[in-house]
Amino acid sequence: MLINRRLSFPLLAAFVGLTMASRAADLVAPPPAQTGEERGIWGAIAYSPGDGRHGFFWGADKRQEAEDIALKHCENADGAGCRVVEVFRNHRHWDDDDGTGFPYEHCAALSVGKSRGPATPFWGVASATTRREAEDKAKAECGGKEKQCKIREWVCT
Repeated sequence: MLINRRLSFPLLAAFVGLTMASRAADLVAPPPAQTGEERGIWGAIAYSPGDGRHGFFWGADKRQEAEDIALKHCENADGAGCRVVEVFRNHRHWDDDDGTGFPYEHCAALSVGKSRGPATPFWGVASATTRREAEDKAKAECGGKEKQCKIREWVCT
């Protein structure tokens, strides 16, 4: 088999270059591992008890991101005293238990009831593995039927 000398050197150089490039990719450090607290899909609810405004967010990769965005949504709704009142997360993968003790609860709910004074309603918030369980816990924390508590917002990751 005859090989053209003019073509053989560029072909050889290209082959060596590709081989070296593929090995160089192996030398790139893997992305840093997430800290245990940040594993999962995060959600948060923010609430302003004085004026009843709220905000929520779900689907964040990091806890702080979920908290910040929920707080911003509450403030954008003209909440004067917004604060994060519930944070929850869902499994990103079924084997990502990070041992932090922070539970994987897929849903959260905010319940608001009858006012106990000028613009200060009863309220409750809770997270749980199901929407119904989160709603039931939030209503109970608010004061239930006696306080005329109703679900204002719910969110599941």
